Amino acid sequence: MTEEKRSRAGNGDDSIYWDKSKNRYIGAISLGHTPAGKRNRPKVSGKTKTEVRAKLREKRKELDAGVNSSATHTVEKAVRAWLSHGLRGCDKGSISTYTSMAEHHVIADLGKARLRDLTVDSVDYWLDEKSMSLAKSSMEMILSILRRSITHAQRRDLILRNVAELVALPEGLPGRPSKSLTLEQAKSLLTTQRDTWVHVYVAVSLLVGIRTEEVRPLTWNRVHLRPSGGVAPHIEVWRSVRRHGETKTVKSRRTLAMPRQLVETLESYQVAQQKRRESLGLPWTETDFVFGTSSGEQRTAENVRRSFRGLLKEAGFPDPKQWTPRELRHSFVSILSDHGIPLEKIARLVGHSTSQTTEKVYRKQIRPVITDGAEAMDEIFSKDASPGTG
Repeated sequence: MTEEKRSRAGNGDDSIYWDKSKNRYIGAISLGHTPAGKRNRPKVSGKTKTEVRAKLREKRKELDAGVNSSATHTVEKAVRAWLSHGLRGCDKGSISTYTSMAEHHVIADLGKARLRDLTVDSVDYWLDEKSMSLAKSSMEMILSILRRSITHAQRRDLILRNVAELVALPEGLPGRPSKSLTLEQAKSLLTTQRDTWVHVYVAVSLLVGIRTEEVRPLTWNRVHLRPSGGVAPHIEVWRSVRRHGETKTVKSRRTLAMPRQLVETLESYQVAQQKRRESLGLPWTETDFVFGTSSGEQRTAENVRRSFRGLLKEAGFPDPKQWTPRELRHSFVSILSDHGIPLEKIARLVGHSTSQTTEKVYRKQIRPVITDGAEAMDEIFSKDASPGTG
């Protein structure tokens, strides 16, 4: 017999007893029977009666609030439940990022802890430890994952309060500041690997200034190389890699003229792409991705990043891993700024709602006073180098 003799508890009463097999005090609340006829007796345990009484009080609060926490429901289970059901509507890239951060930081560190035993102090300690190795943006993400996972559990009456909402976020390591290519570096890139898709990708990003998530899903029916009616050649930036294809903001939906040299590059590249598809026995249509794979699929961000760094290496950059494709957009702003383009025009070109946004994001790249994008890029780059024929 594992339990000491104890008085019978009435319906709703608490009882505390010593369990020899577990070497702990057990506290139980008698709630009668379930609809299936089984006894309904939520239990807690502790090394002392005082500890058990405190846990019983907390358990009563949960029951009064309609919550029934489980001793087997861990942080890992809560996070995985949120990853499975709380990210509906997010694009694949976001889901992949959240999953990776959850696996490597939240589940790896806190996963085995019982959700109901998680305390403010334990979360504070965890965040302090992570702040020694993670940048502020990563700190914000992992805390958000924990908070949202616990909130998801709260909605299912698995936990009473969200301790992650009660902590303050440490500063974390400073993030790597974005950089901008110099004019000479930009010209060097525009003369490297001219016969490749990544060269044309860089030319579009650098000479038109659209976002990486706007370049990858770009289709040929949005690229107007020979428009009628005297309209300048242009690109319609109307969709992105977001799940439903919408751009980041209303002002992100914009139509941008292209420099003459970029038009020539894209014309040659389009012909080469058509011939390549024909040689593979694949059809080519205007709805195909401009920078699609050989089979016509959209390239992943990782594929673009890897090819971009290969281009940087061939161009003689000392440390290609220190650069990312998004910095081509920063370079677009920087080069136009150095050329004297007004800030308000740059904001319109890059799709920002106000010039204040442009100034805030690209503060290190702009001058107080910043002609228009396509004309300026023709003037800037036609002096020495052109992107080539793709």
